[in-house]
Amino acid sequence: MSFISVFDVLGPNMIGPSSSHTAGAAVIAHLAHRLIAPPLKKVAFTLYGSFAKTYQGHGTDRALLGGIMGFPTDDLRIRDSFSIAQKQGLEFSFTPNETETEVHPNTVDIRMENAAGQVMTVRGESLGGGKVRIVRINGVTVDFTGEYSTVIAVHQDKPGVVAHITKVLSDRGVNLAFMRLFRESKGHTAYSIIESDGRLPDGIPQALQTNPYIHDVMIVQS
Repeated sequence: MSFISVFDVLGPNMIGPSSSHTAGAAVIAHLAHRLIAPPLKKVAFTLYGSFAKTYQGHGTDRALLGGIMGFPTDDLRIRDSFSIAQKQGLEFSFTPNETETEVHPNTVDIRMENAAGQVMTVRGESLGGGKVRIVRINGVTVDFTGEYSTVIAVHQDKPGVVAHITKVLSDRGVNLAFMRLFRESKGHTAYSIIESDGRLPDGIPQALQTNPYIHDVMIVQS
């Protein structure tokens, strides 16, 4: 009798036994890896709730590691993500946190460091059915799903910045589905998150950063 691993099971658009614990985990990490310039050097995952309890048995660890390397949810390489990461020289770790309970039951914090020394932290929640949301970037509360093409502008909370962002997008024919502003506190770091129901054209980061208060721009194409 042959042994069949859960990672040999190819379901609808996912590898693994659980849409929340494997597909959702892979999507969160896949979104996170698109927010930082490659190549990654180190990644540390802190898992909460049911993620912390079952991450090895349900393959959440392999899915997270595969996603952070850019593998989509149905990529067969997810089942070998540990060995692939080691071959690529990517340092990784998994830490279950079962003491903090005031979080969504399928929550992960991802701390990434790239070869240039840039460090970024992302918190994601797996909502079921492969759907996720990103709820924190570098300690600032945000909210986006990755289901739409998304512009994330990091800027100082100054008058005129949001108007500049909307003008740049309007001039390029971007149809806004949602726009939200999140900030640490008045006058400090803010994140403007704009979701569009169409593909974003090239050149948006460069145009946005002509405003001196905009420090960084990340693009996630759906």
